[in-house]
Amino acid sequence: MTVIVITGGSRGIGLGLARAFLPHGCRVVICGRDEKTVRTAARAAGPDVLGVRADVTSRAEVRRLWDEATDRFGRVDHWINNAGIALEPRLLHEIPEDDVRRLVDVNLIGSINGSAVAVDRMLAQGGGFVWNMVGFGSNGRISRGMAPYGSTKRALSYLHDTLTLEARGTPVRVGLLSPGLVVTELVAGNDLRSDLRGRRQQLYYRVLSDPLDVVAPWLATRILTATRNGTRAERLTGPKACGRLAAALVRGRLHPAPRAS
Repeated sequence: MTVIVITGGSRGIGLGLARAFLPHGCRVVICGRDEKTVRTAARAAGPDVLGVRADVTSRAEVRRLWDEATDRFGRVDHWINNAGIALEPRLLHEIPEDDVRRLVDVNLIGSINGSAVAVDRMLAQGGGFVWNMVGFGSNGRISRGMAPYGSTKRALSYLHDTLTLEARGTPVRVGLLSPGLVVTELVAGNDLRSDLRGRRQQLYYRVLSDPLDVVAPWLATRILTATRNGTRAERLTGPKACGRLAAALVRGRLHPAPRAS
C-alpha cells in the first residue's frame, strides 16, 4: 500500500491527483485550510482519501498533517507540496502588499515547510519521496502581471535543486512536478488569459492547455514509477510545446480570437 500526502488537495490539481492515485490502490491524504471543504472533498474523492485541515504556512500544522497521515496509514511514501494560490494578473506596483505576502506565504513558505517536515520525518522512517509543484515562471519565462506568482515558482526550482543535493546519500528522494498549462479553478477564477498578458499569451494558452482529467493521471503514473533522486516530471517540455504550436499553425488554429464588440 502506497501512502501519499497532497497539500492543497481540496480542489484543482491536488484533488485531481488524489482521484488519479486511487485506481493504483493508494491511500491518499489531502489538506486544506477550511475543515468542512477539505473533508467534503475527501469524501467525494473516495473512501481511501483522508481530509485534514491544515495551513501550510504554519510548520506546526504541517507536522500535525504528517502525524495524522501516519496515525491513520502508518507511513508516508510520497509527499506532494501542491498548495498554491494565484492572483489576478496585475502590474506589480498595483498589487496590495497583503496580497503579495499571502501568495508568497502559501506558494513558497508552504512548500519550504512541507519539504522540511517531510524530509525530516522520512529520514526517520527510512525513506520516501518529496515532490514540489512548479508552474509559470519556474523555467525563467516572464510575462506582464505575473511578477509575484512567477517569482515563487522560480524559487521552487531552486528549492528542488538544493533539496536534491541535500538528499544525496540518504534514503530520501526529491522530485519536481511541472504539469504545464492545466484547466483548473485556479486558472478560471483568476483569468490567467487576461489582456494584460498579451494576445499572444492567450493564443498559447488555447493551444497548449490540457484538461485536468488528462494531466492528473499522467502525473500520478510518473510519481508512482519514479525511482531517481532529482526526478523532474515535466509534461509540457519545450520541444512538445513547439510541436503543438507548429501543428496548430498548420491547421490554422494559431490566430487571435475575435475581440468582443
